[in-house]
Amino acid sequence: MNRKTITNLLGGVALTAVSILGGTTAASAVELPCTTAKLIVPWGAGGGTSVIFGIFEKAIDSSDAPVKVKVVTVPGQGGAKGAKEAHAAKPDGCTLFAIHQHLPVNYINGVTDFSWDGFEPVAMLTDTPEIIGAGGHVPYEDLEGMLAAAKENPGAIPTGVSMGATSHFLWIMLGAKTDTDYAYVPFQGGTAGRITGLLNGSIDLGGINMAAARTQRGDGKLKAFAIAADERNPLIPDVPTLKEKGVDMTYSLTRGVMLPKGTPKEIVDYWAGVFKAPTEDQEFVDAQAAKGTAVVYLGPEDYAAWWEGTEKEFLDAAKALKVGRFQ
Repeated sequence: MNRKTITNLLGGVALTAVSILGGTTAASAVELPCTTAKLIVPWGAGGGTSVIFGIFEKAIDSSDAPVKVKVVTVPGQGGAKGAKEAHAAKPDGCTLFAIHQHLPVNYINGVTDFSWDGFEPVAMLTDTPEIIGAGGHVPYEDLEGMLAAAKENPGAIPTGVSMGATSHFLWIMLGAKTDTDYAYVPFQGGTAGRITGLLNGSIDLGGINMAAARTQRGDGKLKAFAIAADERNPLIPDVPTLKEKGVDMTYSLTRGVMLPKGTPKEIVDYWAGVFKAPTEDQEFVDAQAAKGTAVVYLGPEDYAAWWEGTEKEFLDAAKALKVGRFQ
């Protein structure tokens, strides 16, 4: 779902989740059977998601929240291993789950038999647009050149992805929008692995992160053709959006928190308030922005509505292209 949709939801959000900033609140009346809740991050330590939620962990630990959180990485199966563990956890408020669009992708690929609605949405927290990148060795200099090359060589340009994951769906959806196809090369290690492949020339195309887009283009080792956002990012103002280039598409990793299905509403609201507090701190927001990640908060009801629309986009693309369980 694009940034405009998120903004529209924010415009109508009812901030019912209780903030912990003022000390004693209604949230403090919720009693949990733990003093520290486990926050399952279904990817390896050091990855973008674990880093972002590690920052939230530190912010919550330094707050007056009566129950703290501890990030526990459970990598494997493209995020599905950790999702399955969280899905099976007790709905007592002591197990939280860090999520982005990997879960509908896992469902589409048949890796899980549940999607986002197998959990109780707590809060959307951050939004990180994807950047269409290339190695410095490719002969084309912009998105138009890339798409022209893809049309001249359908299914031939080596493109680094984690097969069946969100990085794969980025190119699937771009292909559907532009009538192009790519030769997908499986890469482990997430974005870092793909960037290594772009730098050493083993792949031509791949999604890159903000750090690479800012620091590794000046020497010509990487190229950035477009950002999949509604607006240009001030950190890389020379990189146009896909929409500016005539491709009506946005694509980002939008991270948030879930609880096991059946968790009581008062516990959902408690955790929504706990995670909302850091998003209201300007230093925290600025620190995330410096990494190319926007802090975008939605509470439980609006986050659920966002998921409904977002999953439909993924399902529609999978059905149209006969991907995964829709083959």
